[in-house]
Amino acid sequence: MENNTATATTMPTIMITPEEMLQHWQGHRGLTRKTIEAFPEDQLFTFSIGGMRTFAAMLHELIDIAAGGVRGIATGEWKTLMHGDDDAFPKDKAGIIKLWDEVTEIINTYWPQIKPGRFHEVEKAFGQYENKVYASLLYFIDNEIHHRGEAYVYLRALGIQPPFFWER
Repeated sequence: MENNTATATTMPTIMITPEEMLQHWQGHRGLTRKTIEAFPEDQLFTFSIGGMRTFAAMLHELIDIAAGGVRGIATGEWKTLMHGDDDAFPKDKAGIIKLWDEVTEIINTYWPQIKPGRFHEVEKAFGQYENKVYASLLYFIDNEIHHRGEAYVYLRALGIQPPFFWER
């Protein structure tokens, strides 16, 4: 059996390519979009359970993090999409879906600008959260999954079958 110790220490093992990671993230974003579509417009900005935020408020956060996050990873400039201006957030479901799709295009535009080595650099995302860039990216995805799970609970409480989570 040949010993590949030298190769293993000089060449990192790649588990997932940047293109595969983008596809994974966009799969989650597509499922969240289906969740937005399934949500009743009259409940999007008002319905909550147990003091949790409305789904619209969660979407505001997800939109800011995704757009500002991918731009931050690509350029080092960490600004949320709406820069804290709550009035800039849409007031209806159609507007949220339109903005969601615009953020998808922002991700597709900035993603190719990310140099592969960038994922292992340490940076403070949004000036607050210091971590390796790949860990911040995983947080963005995990946060979306978490809030989509909350939206699934809301949909079930409203008597609506959520989209199947595996249909990405």
